[in-house]
Amino acid sequence: MSDQPSPLVTRWNRDDERESAEFVALLTDYHRQTEAEKGAPVTSVADLSAKYSAEIDDPRRVFAAHQVFLAHDRGRVAGCLVVTEHPGDRLELKRLWTDPAHRGRRVATALLDAAHHHAVHVGAPGIRLSVWQWRADAIALYRKAGFVETASWEDREQLTCMIRDV
Repeated sequence: MSDQPSPLVTRWNRDDERESAEFVALLTDYHRQTEAEKGAPVTSVADLSAKYSAEIDDPRRVFAAHQVFLAHDRGRVAGCLVVTEHPGDRLELKRLWTDPAHRGRRVATALLDAAHHHAVHVGAPGIRLSVWQWRADAIALYRKAGFVETASWEDREQLTCMIRDV
């Protein structure tokens, strides 16, 4: 058993400027890393697609209808997760990201647990997500958390779709 404390997961406080700035930094890292992995590295936020740039430029507007969970580790926002509700259907997870400096400290697991508890709370039958096929570590984490691969609902290639019942 480890002596390290579990990360604290909270809902994003949209009025907290520091927390918002840390969330934007995580989103920026997430999008830059993803584009680099796709073979299209970007040097600035301006090089991202309009959709991704909007998330960084105005997350309050873009994520207004979503639940955003933040994991706090050692006094900093260490990870994020965006949850979209589809009434009567599974919740959808997007933008799960852990700051590399906080990896190995159960940040992503704590965020996935928060999403599961939220699904139970809202009466969702389960959770779904899509992940790039080359993110083997993420796929292993999802499997460990109870997700199983399923037929794709995505029109983009190289995505693995996974579900977890509640």
